[in-house]
Amino acid sequence: MATREKNIWILILFLLAGLVIGGLIGNIAKNVDFLWWLSYGEEFGLTSPITLDLSVIAITFGLSFKINIASIIGMAISVFIYRKV
Repeated sequence: MATREKNIWILILFLLAGLVIGGLIGNIAKNVDFLWWLSYGEEFGLTSPITLDLSVIAITFGLSFKINIASIIGMAISVFIYRKV
């Protein structure tokens, strides 16, 4: 049972790596004329962070996701690599 949990964590790690690397490639590709479509995507989440002020401590909450085509391709490639390993 422990190996199954380990495999799930490795899969999550692979997905996050594919998401980050794909996002970086998409960000770089937006300046290339024939690769502009890799940077096409959407950003969603909290546009302005929420602050909780308790006089002693102030906590700020915020979460935003920026997904583009390259990050989706990166996640798909990472799942393919995970299944082969």
